[in-house]
Amino acid sequence: MKNKDSDNLAKLDDLLDDDVVFFSPVVHTPQRGKEITKLYLTAAGGVFSSNKDETKSERKESKFKYTKEIISEKHACLEFETEINGIHINGIDLISWNEENKITEFKVLVRPLKAVNTLHELMGKMLEKLKTA
Repeated sequence: MKNKDSDNLAKLDDLLDDDVVFFSPVVHTPQRGKEITKLYLTAAGGVFSSNKDETKSERKESKFKYTKEIISEKHACLEFETEINGIHINGIDLISWNEENKITEFKVLVRPLKAVNTLHELMGKMLEKLKTA
C-alpha cells in the first residue's frame, strides 16, 4: 500500500457528499457538512505530511502509511500508522459512501492516549492556521 498523496486533498469536493458527517477523535460532536469536513481532512493531511521535528528545525519524510484495508460495497476500514515527534500513532479511518460514490461518513479513531493528545494539539494549530489563511 502506498502513502496517501496530498494531491488527493484537491479532489475532496468531488468525493464528499454535501451532507457528509465527520467524527473526530478529539471533538465531542459530529461535524456536519462538506466544508467543515474538508477543513478537518485538509488539516489532518497537513499534520501527517509535515512531520516536522519540534526539537529541531528540520523536516522529516512523513511516516504515514495505511497498513490494512477492509472494504465492502459501501464501507471501508483503513488502518494507519505514523510517528510524530517520537510518538507512535495507530488509528483507523471508517468511511461510508452512497450510491453516487460520495463519502457520507468519515470517522477517525486513534490510539494510544498520548497519540490522541498529540494530534489534538497539532490539529488545533493546523486548523487555526487554515482558518486564518
